[in-house]
Amino acid sequence: MATLDSLVCVKDFEERAAGILEKHPLDYYKSGAGHENSLQGARDAYLRVQLKPRVLRDVSKCCLTSTVLGKSTPMPFGVAPAALQRMAHPEGEIANARAAEKLGSIFVLSTLSTTSLEDVAAAAPTARKWFQLYIYKDREVTRQLVKRAANAGFEALVLTVDAPILGIRYADARNKFSLPPQFEVANFKGITRSDMTSSGEGSGVNEYVASLLDSSLSWKDIAWLKSITSLPIILKGILTVEDALLAVEHGAAGIVVSSHGARQIDTVPSPLEVLPAIVENLKGTNCEVYIDGGVSTGTDIFKAIALGAKMVFVKRPAIWGLACGGQEGVERVLHILKRELEVTMVLTGTTSIDAVTREYVRIPPDWISSKL
Repeated sequence: MATLDSLVCVKDFEERAAGILEKHPLDYYKSGAGHENSLQGARDAYLRVQLKPRVLRDVSKCCLTSTVLGKSTPMPFGVAPAALQRMAHPEGEIANARAAEKLGSIFVLSTLSTTSLEDVAAAAPTARKWFQLYIYKDREVTRQLVKRAANAGFEALVLTVDAPILGIRYADARNKFSLPPQFEVANFKGITRSDMTSSGEGSGVNEYVASLLDSSLSWKDIAWLKSITSLPIILKGILTVEDALLAVEHGAAGIVVSSHGARQIDTVPSPLEVLPAIVENLKGTNCEVYIDGGVSTGTDIFKAIALGAKMVFVKRPAIWGLACGGQEGVERVLHILKRELEVTMVLTGTTSIDAVTREYVRIPPDWISSKL
């Protein structure tokens, strides 16, 4: 097998991972909702944005440093939450956290992780760590997870708001996907059911999560969450200006413009195409805007920042890196994205993240933002 050095872009890692992972885990990681129109659309959206490079500028120095939630970060992208990572590699979530730690970026841990939040925190003590959360039917489960995350040093809570139920993912249904028995949903051990086994009727993930998630969740529950923690709350899964404004109204420190990896409902717009309008309407607020979904190159990261994202999160690229080489594989993926972002900045005539604005991109006319 070729070394990691022979993999020079995220696509190389994706193709290598497809040959490493068994069918059920591979389908779980790569699939989207329905017939995957939105999954493809999230990627294609980045191709619809063209760069507008400026020339004859002094680009001898290039700085990727940004500020997120009041703290400096050496690069404006991080690792998004992804469930069940030990299916991809024995190191699982720890490898991703340590890779982010090494590059100084932000790592977001999924509630549905195969490594406990305490073990991840101990393995990557200096990493900037956020904890992705659901509000469960049993509020005491949520309360315990919030308390544990705060005690373990996680900086923020990333509340997923687009999953009152899980979407229909045909690949998982066909596979009757179950979490392999050697793994468990580690954060729930000793609290509630921690296995994820299909009944044989469909996806074990959907069955498991359906037993826990609260479909009656509403905006009033944001106030409840704020009442039990002092951690900043970021709402993940916003795709409309209306909901972005409601997030501000209910005190969110940030939002992630996201379609849940296009895994919830098909034929929704791509996060990138709704980003400009959301950013425009949140100007003057204290709510930061982040994005995930469809990102596979450093140039994609540049485009998202140019359209107003404060931070860009990548999920599948980190999983492909993990599958190909554990922590070393993730580090290489992050280094590749960082280098591609640097090159894009230099060749467009920008030398700092603050300088990356809409001036440097051309977007489709129907993306032009407007006030509500």
